[in-house]
Amino acid sequence: MKLDILAIGAHPDDVELGCGATIAKEIAAGKKVGIIDLTRGELGTRGSAEIRDQEAANAAKILGVTVRENLAFADGFFVNDKEHQLKVIEMIRKYQPEIVLCNAIDDRHIDHAKGSQLVSDACFLSGLRKIETSIGGKPQEAWRPKHVYHYIQWKNIEPDFVVDVSGFLDKKMKAVLAYSSQFYDKKSKEPISPITSKNFLDSISYRAQDLGRLIGVDAAEGFTVERYVAVDSLDDLI
Repeated sequence: MKLDILAIGAHPDDVELGCGATIAKEIAAGKKVGIIDLTRGELGTRGSAEIRDQEAANAAKILGVTVRENLAFADGFFVNDKEHQLKVIEMIRKYQPEIVLCNAIDDRHIDHAKGSQLVSDACFLSGLRKIETSIGGKPQEAWRPKHVYHYIQWKNIEPDFVVDVSGFLDKKMKAVLAYSSQFYDKKSKEPISPITSKNFLDSISYRAQDLGRLIGVDAAEGFTVERYVAVDSLDDLI
């Protein structure tokens, strides 16, 4: 199954928080989008791996993604080595995306930067024909995505470009709130963490609205790039 876009996150909910509105917009435009979660988020302060499995499935339905898989790497302890790279390469070659979206290049949670570099390295290595991988006993062909973009998470990293997501912020928030175990709930008796505050929940919307304000639209999501983003004409810029 070939995808147009493959969004990858270290934990279930990373993709929704970082680029959920962009994904929703691309799907509405007819693009095929998939999500790969590297871990099950089993070290999260609230909930459990099993709960987050179901929440991730619910969020995927809200966004309308074509497929969602979980590689079940060890939350907090996965590393950027050959073993993990090969698993990500298998997914890249399986879905042959033109664009890969992945974690922030730097962030509060150590898995985010690790996941960012792991996926970036795997995207490059996936294009090397002498690296052999297979799924279901069938050899895979080399595949390198045309673009790798990094969404923005906890830290206010300055984006290299922003996507107008006006009209899709509500769907993003519904997908985020599908993770009811993870975010603000005034009735919850579970331990408090930095992402369980109302301030954090509100920040998801006001960051998108502020980025939108800066480009003259209602809402936007920001990304950083590994190489120049090119346009055919100045008219391509909004």
